[in-house]
Amino acid sequence: MREVDNANPAILNVSQLPSRSRKVTTPRQGPDSKCDSIVYSKRPWLCGSSSSEGEDLEEEDGEDPVDAQDIYDLISPISDPEHPHTLGQLSVVQLPDIHLAPPPAERRGDALVTVTVDLTPTVNHCSLATVIGLAVRYRLEQTLPPNYRFDVRMKDGSHAQDDQVNKQLGDKERVAAALENDTLKGMLDKMLETCV
Repeated sequence: MREVDNANPAILNVSQLPSRSRKVTTPRQGPDSKCDSIVYSKRPWLCGSSSSEGEDLEEEDGEDPVDAQDIYDLISPISDPEHPHTLGQLSVVQLPDIHLAPPPAERRGDALVTVTVDLTPTVNHCSLATVIGLAVRYRLEQTLPPNYRFDVRMKDGSHAQDDQVNKQLGDKERVAAALENDTLKGMLDKMLETCV
C-alpha cells in the first residue's frame, strides 16, 4: 500500500465550514421531508439534474445569481483521495480562494462567467494535487451551465511544483485525455460519491 503524503492533516469539523446564513422558515417535519433540499432546490443544476422537457434553467426573477458560496457548496464535499475527509474539511478548498468574474452584482443574463478556484494542498509535495484539481474542474463542468468557464489551479507557493500542476490543469487536451482514462475516471467517480 502506498504511503500517505500527510498522515496527520488539520481537519475542520463540518460545523466550522462556511455556509450561507439564511432565515429559516418553519421547516417541514417528519420522514417525508428528508429530501426537501433536493426536491425543492431553487437551482436544479446545482444538484446535477438536467432539464428533460426543454425547461430553461436560467435564474428565476428575484433569485440571487451564483456566487462564491454556491461554488464552495458544490466542491467542498468532494472527498480527498488519500484521507476519509472532504476537501472542505481539509481546507484544500477555501471560500476566500473562489472568485467569479464578473461579480454576481454585475452579471446580466447569460453572460460568460469565469470561475477561479485556488486549491491549497495539505502538504507542498502532494502527489495527488493534479487529481484533486481535476476532480474540482470535473465537478464544476458537470453541474454548472455552459456559460461558465473554469480556472482551477494551485495557490501560489502552496505546492512545490505548482507551475507544472497548473499547466496540466489548464490544458484542455490533457484534461480531456485524463477523463478518458478508465482508472483515473474511476478515482474521480469515487471522490465525487460524497457530493449530493
